[in-house]
Amino acid sequence: MAVGRQEQSASLDIEDKQHWFDPVPGRFPATDKSATTILFGGLTMAQDYLLEGALKGLGYQVAHLDCPDNESLRYGKEFGNRGQCNPAYYTVGNLIKHLLYLRDVEGKSEEEIIDSYLFVTSGSCGPCRFGTYATEYRKALRDAGFDGFRVLLFKQTDGLKQAAGGESALKLDAPFFIGILKAILLGDILNALACRIRPYELENGSTDAALEHCKRYLYEALSKRKPLLPALLKCRGELHAVSVDRTRVKPRVSIIGEFWAMTTEGDGNYELQRFLESEGAEVEVQPIAAWILFLIWSGRFDTLQRIRLRDADPGKDGLKGKNPHSRLRMLWLADRSVRAIFHTYAGIIGLRRYHLPDMEEIARVAHEFYNNQLRGGEGHMEVGKLILNVVKRKVNMTISVKPFGCLPSSGVSDGVQSLITEKYPEAIFLPIETTGDGAVNVYSRVQMMLFKAKQAAQKEFEEALALNNLSFEQLQQKNYKWKFADPLRASRHVVACTAANGVYSLAGMFIRYSG
Repeated sequence: MAVGRQEQSASLDIEDKQHWFDPVPGRFPATDKSATTILFGGLTMAQDYLLEGALKGLGYQVAHLDCPDNESLRYGKEFGNRGQCNPAYYTVGNLIKHLLYLRDVEGKSEEEIIDSYLFVTSGSCGPCRFGTYATEYRKALRDAGFDGFRVLLFKQTDGLKQAAGGESALKLDAPFFIGILKAILLGDILNALACRIRPYELENGSTDAALEHCKRYLYEALSKRKPLLPALLKCRGELHAVSVDRTRVKPRVSIIGEFWAMTTEGDGNYELQRFLESEGAEVEVQPIAAWILFLIWSGRFDTLQRIRLRDADPGKDGLKGKNPHSRLRMLWLADRSVRAIFHTYAGIIGLRRYHLPDMEEIARVAHEFYNNQLRGGEGHMEVGKLILNVVKRKVNMTISVKPFGCLPSSGVSDGVQSLITEKYPEAIFLPIETTGDGAVNVYSRVQMMLFKAKQAAQKEFEEALALNNLSFEQLQQKNYKWKFADPLRASRHVVACTAANGVYSLAGMFIRYSG
């Protein structure tokens, strides 16, 4: 005779409880638009700030969260489940820290906070635990005393009608996505300019001061829906006033890896960008635009794969009842539009000789080592980026940064990349993991590899001088030095080191470095 669950629980003296269930999250009806503040965060500080301006320009009440710090990590670990990735701990901990500030410092009640605020984040099934993050956030918020606080995903708010009926306040229409795209691309441009100028500034802090002015100009234009051209021109003037000396020999270091870990600028990656600059390096950060282009490329790649199927795929992303060639044209147009907007803004503000990655090239060089159909983490991009960094001498050193236990990135940086470095022994590659602690160990490892990168950069510089029959003393003369003093000047790429490229540009010797 079968024994029921209740009888079994009673015989084992176990309290019979229902499995935990994550209810449908609260909605954001149009009637609440003026009384609800949208909280968000997770990109670079420049992009979060400009996104706030863009969303305010669309009529939303919004506020971006501060860059997550180790106090955020502490809150995340206190109220979250065990074994999560750092991005989850830092993100939800940062949100809880802000809500506690609203409650304990500004004096708002928990009910007022729950009714008047919500958090918006992206949603996906994810390659590992990413698909459970929103549920984890709601669990941590409940345990922190904010049960019922709304955590909405982009995929849950369709912008037209909600499952519960009624019009949604969050309209995911063309103006919404265009505003977000502009803010992201402008943030990428400012970040790229910061990394180019700051290592060579003659007055400490002058680059950051100019960038703060630039962000305010762009924020005002976005929030008031004014033309961007005047703001971009004012930014160009601010940046052009920074004094630099690009005869300083600095190794160029690229940061790749897991999306959040390589993007955040705080304790989540030990402030790696600033640490590298303090150690005498020029840093190359990955633009968010590259991820957008990768998503477009993925859609195009998958469509081409499905066209070859014997029958039309009836799945959610299948081609049954759809025109695949029309989809391919739209994806091609999306790629060209992103690139056109980026380079238009970059040209006006003064970001010269900056090229967004060629997704077809990255996929092609990575395919031998990593299947293009695997989409965990950065997919094949992390492999392709390292190969191109070495083959094209784009940087002197590559660092892959990821949270401890990140399944997709660990499999690449600790597995596949070891094969790449065997095939390209000249590569200076360092994989590191972040846990919130252990900064001293990470800094020590970075310093050891950075020593090799400095030697490589110095060698490139000395060879450039020799090929041009120049000495370092001659570079300091007036007729040469002015070319190294323009903060917006970018020499044609020959090798990785910026100072060496400047030397090659003096005599127009755009020869390929042969080693």
